Amino acid sequence: MVDTDTLAEFKHGVALLNNGHPQLAMAHLRRAFECERQNPLYLSFLGLSIARAERNWDQALELCVIAVQLGREEVQLHLNLAEVYASAGRRAVALATLDAALELFGEDERIRHARSGVERRRSPVLPFLRRDHTLNRAFGKLLCTAP
Repeated sequence: MVDTDTLAEFKHGVALLNNGHPQLAMAHLRRAFECERQNPLYLSFLGLSIARAERNWDQALELCVIAVQLGREEVQLHLNLAEVYASAGRRAVALATLDAALELFGEDERIRHARSGVERRRSPVLPFLRRDHTLNRAFGKLLCTAP
């Protein structure tokens, strides 16, 4: 595959991911990654799509951590890693990742916005039940996906 084709696959995959289609995005991002295995952006977005589509936290985290190691100077890599940590239920590590990114990049609005999203939690929908109760989790997911 020519580099322009690889870049087109990557851009299409990111667009699908941003539009809420992680399963479709994963195929495009995987093809881009297969062509350029050392590209940290391809690694990171493939990890993010795996996290969103398959909830395979170990594989997603491995890809995102490697991406940050390869491209430490790219803000988006840190944001993707933090999102995967937060999605995996590891909020403290996600916050630490974002704090480290703030130290590295200074006051970046994208990092501040991501940090506020990770640290903020709404109260349970049904306050008389525990936060992890099945009904609270189900109603919370419904409310979170509602437009």
